[in-house]
Amino acid sequence: MLEIRKCCENCDKTLPNDSSEAMICSYECTFCIQCVKNILEDVCPNCGGGFEKRPTRPNSQLVKYPMRNDKVFKPIEFNKFLETNKNVDPRKR
Repeated sequence: MLEIRKCCENCDKTLPNDSSEAMICSYECTFCIQCVKNILEDVCPNCGGGFEKRPTRPNSQLVKYPMRNDKVFKPIEFNKFLETNKNVDPRKR
């Protein structure tokens, strides 16, 4: 089941279930679209992968499968994957 995190791991922006600004990598690291574009340059600082728009869970399923309650907040000081991956297609990293 997809883990729906409630905020951007970098800037702490609130990202509700229906947010059109939530982006995730293949490990479900969650960042807002502004951080992905302007700071991370589409390179996940945790795994080096790329990002896709996070899907929205149907409201009827939120009771059975709620959003993650705890906050994942790890402001990025240095993205060790950025230089080697920013010019590589995410599907080829």
